[in-house]
Amino acid sequence: MPTSLDEIIQRAIAEGQFDNLPGKGKPLQLDDNPHEDAEWRTAHRILKNAGFTLPWIETLRAIEDDLESARMGLSRTWAWRFDSLASAQDPDWIESEWLQAIETFQEKISALNKRILNYNLQVPSDRFQRLKINADAEIQAIQTKRLAG
Repeated sequence: MPTSLDEIIQRAIAEGQFDNLPGKGKPLQLDDNPHEDAEWRTAHRILKNAGFTLPWIETLRAIEDDLESARMGLSRTWAWRFDSLASAQDPDWIESEWLQAIETFQEKISALNKRILNYNLQVPSDRFQRLKINADAEIQAIQTKRLAG
């Protein structure tokens, strides 16, 4: 006699009890929210299909897009710095440009962190809140990635 749920499921699979289920081999339809008010379901689906979403979700998307843009900009400058130092260009000027890029990046992260604080006030639950961005950790990750890769 099986003693665990895994054993029961494995025995059922071996016996073919899952072979003829409706929808077998088709993707799951996970679009419907089971907690959604049934009266609003159609309205929500129409808005979603038209590209509309909740304002706080749009805010998070914009924050993430801006963070990725800032990361890419700093990453390009780090790659330029790395390549320029390797080609024996003026190291003082190169370092000056790199430090300016870091300062600009930190300003962007500071602005993003302010937006994150406002975003966290909009979300309906703590589980949707976003942590603030650690600029130093982001810079370190960019530098490490280039040196490792």
